[in-house]
Amino acid sequence: MHLIKRTINSLFLTVLLTGSTAMALEYPDSTKIDHIDQYHGKSVADPYRWLEDDVRNSTAVADWVTAENKVTFNFLEDLPDRQRIKQKLSKLWAYEKYGIAPPRHSEHFLDRKGPYYFSFRNDGLKNQSSLYVQDRFDTETRLLIDPNSWSDDGTKALSNFVPSPKGRYIAYGIQDSGSDWRTWEVMDTASGKLLDDRIQWLKFTSISWLPDESGFFYSRYPRPQEGQEFQSLNKDQKVYLHLLGTAEADDKMVFARPDQPDWGFGGEVSEDGRWLIVGTWVGTDDRNRVDVLPLGDNPAAPIALIDDFTAAFNLLSVHGNTFNFKTTDNAPRGRVIAIDITRPGREHWKEVIPQQDSVLTGIAEIGELYVAHYLKHARSQVLVLNPDGSLKHEVRLPGIGTANGFNGNNTSAETFYLFSSFNQPPSIYRYDVISNESRFITRAKVDFNPADYVVEQVFFPSKDGTKIPMFITYKKGLDKNGTTPTLLYGYGGFNISILPGFDPSRIAWVEMGGIYAVANLRGGGEYGEDWHKAGTKANKQNVFDDFAAAAEFLIDQRWTSAKHLAIYGRSNGGTLIGATINQRPELFAAALPQVGVMDMLRFQNFTAGRFWTDDYGSSAIAEEFPALYAYSPYHNIKQGQRYPATMITTGDTDDRVVPGHSFKYAARLQQAQAKDGPPTLIRVDVNAGHADGKPTEMIIEEYADMWAFIAYFTGLKLPEGF
Repeated sequence: MHLIKRTINSLFLTVLLTGSTAMALEYPDSTKIDHIDQYHGKSVADPYRWLEDDVRNSTAVADWVTAENKVTFNFLEDLPDRQRIKQKLSKLWAYEKYGIAPPRHSEHFLDRKGPYYFSFRNDGLKNQSSLYVQDRFDTETRLLIDPNSWSDDGTKALSNFVPSPKGRYIAYGIQDSGSDWRTWEVMDTASGKLLDDRIQWLKFTSISWLPDESGFFYSRYPRPQEGQEFQSLNKDQKVYLHLLGTAEADDKMVFARPDQPDWGFGGEVSEDGRWLIVGTWVGTDDRNRVDVLPLGDNPAAPIALIDDFTAAFNLLSVHGNTFNFKTTDNAPRGRVIAIDITRPGREHWKEVIPQQDSVLTGIAEIGELYVAHYLKHARSQVLVLNPDGSLKHEVRLPGIGTANGFNGNNTSAETFYLFSSFNQPPSIYRYDVISNESRFITRAKVDFNPADYVVEQVFFPSKDGTKIPMFITYKKGLDKNGTTPTLLYGYGGFNISILPGFDPSRIAWVEMGGIYAVANLRGGGEYGEDWHKAGTKANKQNVFDDFAAAAEFLIDQRWTSAKHLAIYGRSNGGTLIGATINQRPELFAAALPQVGVMDMLRFQNFTAGRFWTDDYGSSAIAEEFPALYAYSPYHNIKQGQRYPATMITTGDTDDRVVPGHSFKYAARLQQAQAKDGPPTLIRVDVNAGHADGKPTEMIIEEYADMWAFIAYFTGLKLPEGF
């Protein structure tokens, strides 16, 4: 294959030699500036600081992005198998999808409020999922909201919805271009008529209805200054009450802590309407305070029920004066406790469900029983428990995978769940908690045969001997000869568990002839809070060691070899990829760091970055600076090192991890790459954010580009008839 040399007014030339194929790429001029920061007596250069500017405010940055995209897309268009890969992805994506929230946000099936059943559906390749309602379970669905009509390019999305207690209204959030900012509106369920209520500039909040459906509580930051919507820090959140039929300007502020501008709040109304329970959070750690506001004609002062940030207290239910919480208090894997608000002292707390060996990730009260979701070695286990916490029965799941759903209330034994795995498309079940009977409803009809694929779970030792689990998916009949192109995925942070679920992009990679592996690294939540903390702050190096050990295991066990191994991670996982290829570049042929946090010394200065200091630490703290500086992907690129073929991906309206992280990292990596090294590209989506709300068409294009890129550099040849 011969690629055409591209010229775009560049100053830097990289020559790639792949076998007998020579390729020349000229990158845009990424001007270096003399900028030095001082951190606790250490001088740290930041030569690409100018690339932190928002593309909407800086012509120089916008021009750089345009030029980089031109290099990248010209390169991708000439890859031999890209179009066939895109066609396969489109074919696999074209299945009807169900959920009570849009894909990638949640995978529950039905949400019932009053007589209504609400669900999201997508017939396959629509850019956005639409919201439907059924008047009863056995009636036809009718369309309530179709966000595909909101924009020509599909970049406006329905991000979430909350029905009122009896289902009369729904409040829903509108997301534009992938931003975390939301506009909320209200609709009458029966008629589909839009009310005049509209609340703008909401972020990191849902809403909670009053029992009489006359209004709802929500949290709001001050409106950002013009031009700073996608970069400024988010502070001073407050809780408001909005009454239907009134203007946003008239909403009443009901809870705030002006003395603590970094705190965030989420309000939830108890089912009986007596209380507003406000959870206060300071970062990404699952630790929170709890204040209780009595509601009614004569509301009293808030009651500080939990007045510190030592553990997680997630409200399960309220029965009179008794508040049930799922908590990590004295239970890093989770338990359930009951607190009587008239006797709130710790000595009066009662344990309802003790901590188990597995991790309690979710629990609901359904039919006067508890339905508890546990993680057992990074896969779902669902138990139905009696009111005293004893076991009634275990839900019989269809195999190794992930179960989502189990919403409901104490007035009915009915609930729904969705089950999927790497090789099993989503299947939906209606479940009775009393009889322990699961009734199959439907299964996604995806154009592949699940029986052709195998999912294994293996365990391997990390550098310090810790046993790490990993899922490996491949096609039956695989010959383990060390030559199969393999894609290794990892995350390892923020107490987030990476579970075995279905994704058409993964099946596409395996159908292409590859192996797909997922390592459950420390820093995640797979084994509880201790596992999480073992991958944070000064322990963050454990995450990179775990990932490198996963690669070494795949190579040692002859699943693949270094020249056939690619790695992929997004967000915190993008940080993982950047740090790992800095530390162990010889292990990999290709790398895909997506929307990553790449400058570990400055992330806290933008939008939501300040929340991440719980996991990362902060460069402003002398004791935490050395660990951050030691692995920061941007700062640890070595001049002249031969790095794997790398394609960085981001979106220009990402206001979660601002794109400046990827811009600076790409510029430095391109400048440092060895003269005979493979390409280091950056691919920037326009009108796209961190992930949520991205149109289906844009998602397929992105995966086609990523898979074609790593296929080329891992030597993957598409099977005959692909």
